[in-house]
Amino acid sequence: MSDLAEARSAVPRLLRDRSGVQRVTNIELFFDLVYVFAVTQLSHYLLGHSDLRGALQAGLLLAMVWLVWAYTTWVTNWLDPELMAVRLLLVVLMLISLAMSASLPRAFEDLGLWVGGAYAIQQIGRSVFMVIALRGHPLEANFQRILAWCVVSSALAVAGGLAHGNARALLWLGAVSVDLLGGLAGFYTPGLGRSRTSDWTIEGGHFAERCQAFILIALGESIVIIGATLTEVKEITAAAVASFVVAFAGSVGLWWLYFDQSAGAAAEMIARSDDPGRLGRSAYHLIHPVMVAGWCWPTRVRRPAPRPPG
Repeated sequence: MSDLAEARSAVPRLLRDRSGVQRVTNIELFFDLVYVFAVTQLSHYLLGHSDLRGALQAGLLLAMVWLVWAYTTWVTNWLDPELMAVRLLLVVLMLISLAMSASLPRAFEDLGLWVGGAYAIQQIGRSVFMVIALRGHPLEANFQRILAWCVVSSALAVAGGLAHGNARALLWLGAVSVDLLGGLAGFYTPGLGRSRTSDWTIEGGHFAERCQAFILIALGESIVIIGATLTEVKEITAAAVASFVVAFAGSVGLWWLYFDQSAGAAAEMIARSDDPGRLGRSAYHLIHPVMVAGWCWPTRVRRPAPRPPG
């Protein structure tokens, strides 16, 4: 009995202390730096593929990037990122995410396996870590179910990396769909049952703050694109200045709309909710990537085409 009690007492040491306000830690902000690079890569991909096919491909890649980030955000809401084991997990995920982000511009060319493989390693590896870390805890069963779903989505992601053309896009769409539908279905797994959102005892304020950070990443990248585009303008004309001001005003307007009008109220609502897991799944996990794609990408300024010689 003493060995069993000791094993169970080891579990809470990886969990956050819920006695006070849960703040975003420095290691989580450091982790986000990789996704600044990822969003920049996606933005440049869209600029270089400014047709419907390119937009759909960029949207699919954004969904893959979002899911590996969001699944990690759920994990760090429960685990204490200040502990060495959790920090090492985040550092390893950062390294794999960096490799994935560097491969995004050629995701539909020769580096598809890098993207699909990095996606799979993160989804499975993170889930295995949680199953081991939460052994004996009520959340263990939840992550056993998540692991089962991630094995399926990861197989599709790797298969997509090995495929070519439209087959790659369809397989990756399947991987994304599995990971999105998993949460909606409570990660139902034969023999393991179904998870309930009431079991996802997240700290709502922390979860809201993490998703707000991703919105800031996307808006900040818009500012970078606007400034970089102005730098490349050879001749400062009235039209160039007007475009610069309008693009900047658009980014400010999007920031104002989200952070001044809704972010605080939404964070307070999820923090006070009796079922924060349900709001985290719907309002943040599912809706925020749509906001990133729909709000920020239209603000991208097309780089001026080079003038012909002479």
